[in-house]
Amino acid sequence: MSRGRTIAVTLGDPRGIGPEVTFRAAGMLLDEAPDADLAFFGPEGMELPGEFRGTVPYHGVGPWDGTEEGAGRVSVDAIRQATSAALDGEIGAVVTAPVHKPALHAAGYPVPGQTELLQDLTGSAEVGMLMVAERTRSGGALRVLLATTHIALEDVPDRVTQRLLVDQTALLDRALRTGWEIENPRIGVCALNPHASDRGLFGDQEDRVYRPALDALRDSGVLVVGPVPADTVFRRALDGEFDAVVAPYHDVGMAAFKTVSFGGGVNTTLGLPFPRTSPDHGTAFDLAGSGRADPSSMLEALRLARRLAGRRFDTPQREA
Repeated sequence: MSRGRTIAVTLGDPRGIGPEVTFRAAGMLLDEAPDADLAFFGPEGMELPGEFRGTVPYHGVGPWDGTEEGAGRVSVDAIRQATSAALDGEIGAVVTAPVHKPALHAAGYPVPGQTELLQDLTGSAEVGMLMVAERTRSGGALRVLLATTHIALEDVPDRVTQRLLVDQTALLDRALRTGWEIENPRIGVCALNPHASDRGLFGDQEDRVYRPALDALRDSGVLVVGPVPADTVFRRALDGEFDAVVAPYHDVGMAAFKTVSFGGGVNTTLGLPFPRTSPDHGTAFDLAGSGRADPSSMLEALRLARRLAGRRFDTPQREA
């Protein structure tokens, strides 16, 4: 494997569509970029399509016994080994196929998802979930950072703090400069309340939380606009006014993102010592083995990983 440019691809839950969309997308990537350097990580005994035998390394991480617990175990072991190779400098980027969260829990890994697992494995102090669609149904690019991710809606107001907005937006600013090479990124910050609260009529977070956070970001040199109402901020981004949007919670960001990008969106983790991308869909057990699973999102994840491979999105490591 070429040091620092190889893309590690973990196959995810072996019962889902991860392996098949990975192999189809990898074949498509190699057709358009024959020099792309890939390596697969998955359960022992996985049968590789003939086009990859002898050309793409396959790292068996252990046997799968057919159980949900076993599926969770090989999913985690693939991520663990790919991460270790990335930390050793052998891998330039990691692409993760979908896992099944209940399987992770059954295997003894009670994490909300792969992002949190990667944060634990790398000891990263701060990570961010950035959804990326460089091409959308509306034509323009859309990049959306979810300031909070998999938490109940009732918990969002308490979690959206000045510190969170500053840290997540600064993380996004660094990534846009480092990974996307945008010299002065313009970031729109989506409000929490309808109409950005209309001067306190529908909540006070925009004045009490957002404004001090945005002032601090501007003082540090980050180009932010906000708080911008949710019903206009994404349209303005698609029109090219913003290079990215910070959304305060999962569904306000994902509803807009998937409306214009479904099938071509990529989940990108910021704050790790290496780039990590993932398709924006789940395991889709009902489609597994049918040949109907769409590899488009995985192909976009591979393309973005290849573009970002070798770059670092480091944040300070957590104290032991």
